Amino acid sequence: MTPTAPELLAACAAALATPLQPEDMGVFVAARVRTVALLNVLVAQECAEGTAARVWENRALRALLGQASDRYGAEFGEAAATGDGDFSLAALDSANEKLRRALIRLHEKAESSGDRQLDRAILKLYREMARRRELRLTPAKAV
Repeated sequence: MTPTAPELLAACAAALATPLQPEDMGVFVAARVRTVALLNVLVAQECAEGTAARVWENRALRALLGQASDRYGAEFGEAAATGDGDFSLAALDSANEKLRRALIRLHEKAESSGDRQLDRAILKLYREMARRRELRLTPAKAV
């Protein structure tokens, strides 16, 4: 399961709103607050950058799948034709899931047919997708 930003924020709010027992005071409560603060920093980054990353990724996936459809089949052209809906994170993620599944199938075909050029292009795309989705941990003093 990949929790959404609203789910993470709701869990943070619940963690902060839960009454503490006397035995929970001290180091435990400090660790709890730091964890909640760190999650909020990560959620803020996701909210600030997540839409742009998904839009770029979906476009890149569509381009690669569309280019490969002539050689590897219409299913990849059909996957490339999917839209991003209303551009909400939920709609972008739904399209992204379909596109990624198609990319995995394409990658399997590229590997089994010995298409090293496509294999390398897909691996390069995987790396760039990961880089664009990377979240940065803040220094301990900032949290």
